[in-house]
Amino acid sequence: MSRLDRLPGTRDFYPREMRVRRWIEARWREVALRYGFQEYDGPILEPLELFTEKSGAEIERQLYAFEDRGGRHVALRPEMTPSLARMIAARSQGLPKPVKWFSIPRLFRYERPQRGRFREFWQLNLDILGIEGVEADAEIIAAGVDVLKGCGLTAEDFEVRYSDRRLLDAVLGELGVGEPRRQPVYAALDRLLRAGPEVVVAELQKAGLPASTAEALTRAVARRELAGLEALLPGGAARLEREVERIGRLAAYLDAYGIGQLCVFDAAVVRGLAYYTGVVFEMYDRAGELRALCGGGRFDDLLGAVGGENLPAVGFGLGEAVLLELLAARGRLPDSEPTCDAFVVPVSAADREGAIAAAAGLRSGGLAADLALRDQSVGKGLRAAAQAGARVAIVVGERERASGRFTVRDLDTGEELALPLADIIQRLSDGRRTAARPEE
Repeated sequence: MSRLDRLPGTRDFYPREMRVRRWIEARWREVALRYGFQEYDGPILEPLELFTEKSGAEIERQLYAFEDRGGRHVALRPEMTPSLARMIAARSQGLPKPVKWFSIPRLFRYERPQRGRFREFWQLNLDILGIEGVEADAEIIAAGVDVLKGCGLTAEDFEVRYSDRRLLDAVLGELGVGEPRRQPVYAALDRLLRAGPEVVVAELQKAGLPASTAEALTRAVARRELAGLEALLPGGAARLEREVERIGRLAAYLDAYGIGQLCVFDAAVVRGLAYYTGVVFEMYDRAGELRALCGGGRFDDLLGAVGGENLPAVGFGLGEAVLLELLAARGRLPDSEPTCDAFVVPVSAADREGAIAAAAGLRSGGLAADLALRDQSVGKGLRAAAQAGARVAIVVGERERASGRFTVRDLDTGEELALPLADIIQRLSDGRRTAARPEE
C-alpha cells in the first residue's frame, strides 16, 4: 500500500458518485420530513465511555478510539443512538413529546471491509422518543419501508423481519437464565443466521448455559416462528401470552399502514447491541444476497443510563452502502450525469466581460449557470455545454452585446432564439417549475 493510497474501508466520492449519494440522502430527508421528523446532528468525536458502557462489547471491538491531547479517552462515533440519547438527556424536560428526530450521520467502525460494509459510512437514523406502546414501533417501521420505496425499491425487492426482546426475556426467564447472563446470550443468538447453530451453541455454553439448554434454545430460535419458542417451554403459549399479544398488535398496526405483506415475525432477529429492550427489526433484500439494509428497535432504558429522563424510545439506522448495492443489482440507480440550467459561451476574448455579466445575472435569478472559462471556438463551447448537462447554451458575442438579446440554443432540439436576459431567466425558471411538478 502506497503512503498516499486511501485507507482500507474508506471510499473516494468523485462527482458522479457524490451525485448518487446526494440523491439517496435527498430521498431519505424527504420521507423523514413527510413523517414529521426534525433533523439534528452531533459531533463525530464523542467520549469513549458513551459507547463502551451503553452499547456493549459488540461495538467496543469496532471502535476507532484514542486519547486526545487533553488526556480524554475519545472515539469516532460508530453509531448515532448513544449521541442521540446524550443530547435528549440534556434537554428532555423542555422538549415536547413525542420527540421525532432524524439525522444522516457519518460513522466509523473498524471491521473487515466487504461487500456493502465499509469502515467509514453514512446512514439514516430515525427515532421516536416518549411513546411506550407499539404504535411508535409500527410508525418507525412504516417510515423505514417508505424510505426504501422512496429510493425506488418495491415489495418484490425487500422484506421486514421483526421480533421482541421482551419475548426472549420471558423465554430466558423460564429457562432460568438470569439478567447478568442475558446480554452474551443475545449476542450469541444474533449470530445464528450468519455463523450457524454450531457456533451459537458453543457461544451459549461459554455464556453459562448448560449444553442441553443451549441446544434447545438454538433449535427453537432457528425455527424463526413463535411456535418454536412456545414449544420450548412447559405450558407453552400461556407463559408468553402478554408478549405474544403485543406482537399481534404490532402486526395489526403494520397491516393498517398497508405494509403487513412486507413484514414477517422472525425469532432469529435479536440485534446484538446491549441497549435494545423490546421490538427489534431488520430489513433484507428478498434474494438474500446482501447483509441487512436496516436495523433497529426499542431502547427504553438508554436515556436514563446517560443521566436523563427515562423516556421510552425506538429507532433505526439505514446505511447507504448496502442500499447502493441493491439499487445497482436491480438497475434502480439514478442517472448521475451533471446538470445545470444554462452554459454561457463567449464568442471571443472581447466578449468575456459580457459573458460573465450574463452568467452573474442568471445566477442572481436563481438559476444554475456555468461559464466557459477558457477562450475557445463557439463549437467547442457548445460541446462543453452538453458535457455540463446544460438545458441551454447562451452565446454572447458582439451582436448580442450590442442588441441586448442573447442567442439561446436548446441543447436537446437545436432550436435557437434571441431573447433579453430577463426573458431567458423567466423561461428557464418556468421550465424548471414545470419539470418539478408531478404529473396529473
